[in-house]
Amino acid sequence: MSYSITQFRIQGSRILLLLLFCIPSMGGQTEPVIGLHTNTPRTFALTNGRIITKPGDLLQGATLLVRDGYIEQVDTNVDVPPDAVVRDMRGKTIYPGFIDLYTNYGIRPAENDDRVNGAKHWNPSVLAQRRASTLLNQDKTSAEDLRKSGFCAVLTFPKDGIFKGTGAFVLLNGKRPNQTIMAEDVAQAMSLWNRRGSRQYPVSLMGAIALIRQTLLDTQWYEESWAKFRQVSAGQTAPETNLSLAALSPYVRGDKPVVMQVSDELDILRVSKIAREFGLDMWVLGSGYEYRRLKAVKETRLRLIVPVNFPKAPNVSSIEQELRLNLQQLRHWDCAPENPGRLAEIGVDFVLTTAHLKSRAEFLHKVRLAVQRGLSDEIALGALTTKPAEWLGMSHLLGTLQKGKLANFVVTDGDLFDDKTQILETWVAGDRFIVTSEPDIDIRGQWTFNAEVQGKQIKGQMKISGAGSKLSITLGYQDKETKVQKATRQDRLLMLSFPGTIFGTGKWVRVTGIIEGKAIRGHGLLGDASRFNWCADMIEPQEADVKADESATPIQMAEFPIVYPEGAFGRLEPPKQPAVLLIKNATIWTCGPNGILSPGDLLVRGGKIAQVGRNLVEPEGALVINAMDKYITPGLIDAHSHVAISGGGNEGTHAVTSEVRIQDVINSDDINIYRQLAGGLTTACTLHGSANPIGGTYAVIKLKWGALPDEMLIQDAKPGLKLALGENVKRSSERYPNTRMGVVEIIRDAFLAAKDYRKQRQIYRHQSKKNRNLIPPRTNLRLEHLLDVLEGRMIIHCHAYRQDEIHAMMYLADEIGFKFNVFIHVLEGYKVAEEIRRHGAMATIFSDWWAYKVEAYDAIPYNGAILYEQGVVTSFNSDSAELARRMNTEAAKATKYGNVPPEEALKFVTFNAAKQLCLDHRIGSLEPGKDADFVVWSQSPLSTYSVCEQTWIEGRKYFDIAEDRRLREQAAGQRTKLVQKILNESKKAKKDKEDASESSTDLNQSKRTGSVKSNTCSNAE
Repeated sequence: MSYSITQFRIQGSRILLLLLFCIPSMGGQTEPVIGLHTNTPRTFALTNGRIITKPGDLLQGATLLVRDGYIEQVDTNVDVPPDAVVRDMRGKTIYPGFIDLYTNYGIRPAENDDRVNGAKHWNPSVLAQRRASTLLNQDKTSAEDLRKSGFCAVLTFPKDGIFKGTGAFVLLNGKRPNQTIMAEDVAQAMSLWNRRGSRQYPVSLMGAIALIRQTLLDTQWYEESWAKFRQVSAGQTAPETNLSLAALSPYVRGDKPVVMQVSDELDILRVSKIAREFGLDMWVLGSGYEYRRLKAVKETRLRLIVPVNFPKAPNVSSIEQELRLNLQQLRHWDCAPENPGRLAEIGVDFVLTTAHLKSRAEFLHKVRLAVQRGLSDEIALGALTTKPAEWLGMSHLLGTLQKGKLANFVVTDGDLFDDKTQILETWVAGDRFIVTSEPDIDIRGQWTFNAEVQGKQIKGQMKISGAGSKLSITLGYQDKETKVQKATRQDRLLMLSFPGTIFGTGKWVRVTGIIEGKAIRGHGLLGDASRFNWCADMIEPQEADVKADESATPIQMAEFPIVYPEGAFGRLEPPKQPAVLLIKNATIWTCGPNGILSPGDLLVRGGKIAQVGRNLVEPEGALVINAMDKYITPGLIDAHSHVAISGGGNEGTHAVTSEVRIQDVINSDDINIYRQLAGGLTTACTLHGSANPIGGTYAVIKLKWGALPDEMLIQDAKPGLKLALGENVKRSSERYPNTRMGVVEIIRDAFLAAKDYRKQRQIYRHQSKKNRNLIPPRTNLRLEHLLDVLEGRMIIHCHAYRQDEIHAMMYLADEIGFKFNVFIHVLEGYKVAEEIRRHGAMATIFSDWWAYKVEAYDAIPYNGAILYEQGVVTSFNSDSAELARRMNTEAAKATKYGNVPPEEALKFVTFNAAKQLCLDHRIGSLEPGKDADFVVWSQSPLSTYSVCEQTWIEGRKYFDIAEDRRLREQAAGQRTKLVQKILNESKKAKKDKEDASESSTDLNQSKRTGSVKSNTCSNAE
């Protein structure tokens, strides 16, 4: 995919870099020199090294020639110019420098905060006008930390906000900002979360999505309005000046990318919809959970910036600590390191980042773990070099080691993805930064070993291998051999301790020596405290070839396959849908014209009910289930729920938030979905909370456990808006209203505003036919949904308790010209049942809740029966994730309190609820042509002794009590195995840490052995 920003960045960065690096460094091109001019030579020849010019391309014994910050040559045959500083890189490997595409490097709060000053956006989370290039500070500490992990350049963004501001691409050369910035305004950073912790709009995920959509729409309007105003301003009011909207224009046009930060894999699906809706070129800063929905993530076709924030081993040191963890957390620890490898395997375009790490020092270790767990080292290197350069449109300057490119590279003492390898140097634009000091003499190889011990001459051999400070040394004498247990080197001081086998003693021997070129001279101490002199001379140096450590412990991959959702009770794949299903000999409560059939048969074809009756003919190839002594009902429906919502169910900051949508934040991983299936629930209307008079739109979902959010939505359900009255909405003292009459008034005001909005649009449509330069009215998502209500495209579900408020709302509806379709809770509905019926409204109520707050004092358990008798379509709802698991016994209360016939009582949680959701054509009863949503019960469905044995949705069995027992055993077995794995790895990690500690040097110990004499072994040869 090509990007329109590429040409801009190539041209701008090329000019800037020529200025930065093609003339001697004098502090800056525009800054006068104070004192003497400097002209330090900047030509280097790094010879005899292993050079990885790009992922998968290796040059052995090659030379890298660097001049004035650029690569002049890289080849195995290079004529080194006389002015070059030559460095022998034998035994070293050179890699292209790394690039991180998401950091906050060098960003500190501005003195004049953009939230306060200038033509700012009304919302303090919209800070798109901020520029990293104006906020950037010299940050030597962070630059050093990043260079230690191999990074030479980063893309840095402002912090905080939903629209954070634009990023700058910066070199990590430790210089001032005007000498480090390679490109400005590269991308706009965005986030789905407002992390500032305020109570200002938005505080929910759905509010953040609504704000993003409205802001992007406003940007389009802003650009068009100013363009038209500049052409013909006469008679028109100028659009407002808004720096954020102006700054967003090139990103909304798709000229430049936006980088969206998300919290989980479902967020990626959410932001992909925003990208499609507005045509955004979007990159996504991931979460590390992408492996949980790989196929869906790939289908978004978004580019991912992937963190390596693999969790540390959970604390399972005690039974009590383990009980704090769910299976999903244990499995994530096991699977997370495989996330990059799995993304690579299915072809997702991604780069790697240090983002989300507590310490950047962990980065290389985490990447190496990802390589060990399935990510190829070639793809890993590409995700740090060539891919970021390509995304930035800077492949002509960065990403590989080729002639003409910037001299950004990393020097290591071995294979980059080997845990034992150290980064020795990081070069940024030809400037060398030492990361790990290494001895100037390589002592690895074959040596003679000579000592005079208690008058006895010992002439043996010594073999030194290993890397860096982790030396492996073996001593041999005649037919004896001993391995040095502790070998420490500090510059030219070598200290060893080993069993005295070769000296004819079982006690420990300690020796210290000084390295002098290819010789070592020193003294030693035997186990009986007697001293001796020793020396060694190199016979042959170690070959420079890098070899894998064959003794490394095999890496264990994730123990279990990914299930959907991840964790307990997840599935490998959706339940099978039999082409033809026949259930025979059951007692069927149809909740339809056929009443109760006993015995009865149910025939299902392709997920739809084909027939309901007695003695149905068995079709050829049908799956037949004999349900004798079982009861079958339609799938239960909860008309008022808050299940499966991510990021908060209330956007209560404003009194009117009709722009927010529950459909944007469905959480298909909510375990309550499975639990409610176990109670026979198949459909739920999941609503915005009751924190404000006008909330958001609701979503009707089928509880398809394991499906994606959009797959759960009933797409043809009529849209609905949540309103609320009473105590909940007036208890806030922070905003209007705080009285019941104020609640009525703000609802009236909102709908009147929607009418004005409609009129404004009608006038524009009429006048714009004559004048194409008229400024269009701004699209207002908040008023759009209210307009949908006024024009009958959307229905209302209204939270209400008291009869006076119900009356007030019906009068208001008559005044404005709309209808309340469903009143929710309606605890005083029995007082106004006739009026509700006349209005044409329905009621979804609590069965027997009362006296839990002031406005519930007059509630009675006969409310449902009275409403039913008055002809009001009535349902019982849960308003509770826990209560929703037993809606069948809620229905039974209509019979207990008021003697509603049992079959009619069951309709309180089936057919009536379907009518309230305008879905009675699809669900709510068992009739031909409707969805095959049904439940198999052990006894009569209204009995407290009845157990849900199976729950089917559209002809697929989503819950089976027998399968549930197996899944419980499976979950327990997985917990046990993962806990043991954690304990074993913790033990191994502890041992590795102890070994590393033992290999470190303690100079105090060496000093106690006495001084080292220079003529220790003068006669040993």
